[in-house]
Amino acid sequence: MTYIGNHRTRQLVTLAKGGDASALDQLCHDYAERVRWMVRLRISKKLRSKLESMDLVQEVFIHALDGLGDFTYENEGDFVRWLSKIAENAFRDNLDKLHADKRDIRKERRLGGDGPTTGGRFFGAPGPIDAITPSAIMSKREDLARLEEAIDKLRPEYSKVILLAKIEELSYSQIGERLGKSAGAVKMLVSRAIVELASIFENV
Repeated sequence: MTYIGNHRTRQLVTLAKGGDASALDQLCHDYAERVRWMVRLRISKKLRSKLESMDLVQEVFIHALDGLGDFTYENEGDFVRWLSKIAENAFRDNLDKLHADKRDIRKERRLGGDGPTTGGRFFGAPGPIDAITPSAIMSKREDLARLEEAIDKLRPEYSKVILLAKIEELSYSQIGERLGKSAGAVKMLVSRAIVELASIFENV
C-alpha cells in the first residue's frame, strides 16, 4: 500500500472542506485501497455472499464525503481512523439489516464464489497491505487474490491486529488499550500474525 503523507492528507482535507471538488476526488483516490482493506478485513468468508465489499466501500466514501464538514484533523492518522470508524459503522449497519430481514447467515450454506470483487466508482488499483510479508511487496492482481485467500485462513485475532496495525496504523500502545494487552504483547502478536500470513500466502 502506498504511504500517504499526513501533511498531504491534511491539505486535501482542508481544501475539500472548502468545496474543492478536485481535492475530494484526490482523497477518494488516495484512500480507496485502504478503505477496501478496512472493509475486506471485516467481512468473513461466510459473510461475503451476503455483503458486497465494493458496495460497502462506496457507502463508506459517501458517508465520509457527507460528513467531512464535521471532521477535524488534529493529530497524525486522524483521517485514517475516522474512515475506519465509518467503515465499522457501515459494516454493523449492514449486518443489522441482514438480521432484521430474518436471514440468519450462520445457518445458511454458501452457494456463491469466493473471489475478490472488482469494479466500483471509488476502487483504485489493487495493491498489498504494506510490508506484510518478510520478502517483498505484492502488487499483481493474482497476488491480491492469493492474499485475500490467505487472510481467510487467519485466525480472527490475527486479522484484527493486522487491521489495527497495518490499516489503521495504530501504535502498539493504542492497540494494547483496545485489546487489553501490553504494548510488548501486541508487538509480539502483530509479528506472529505477519509471519503466519506470510506462511499461508506462500502455500495458497
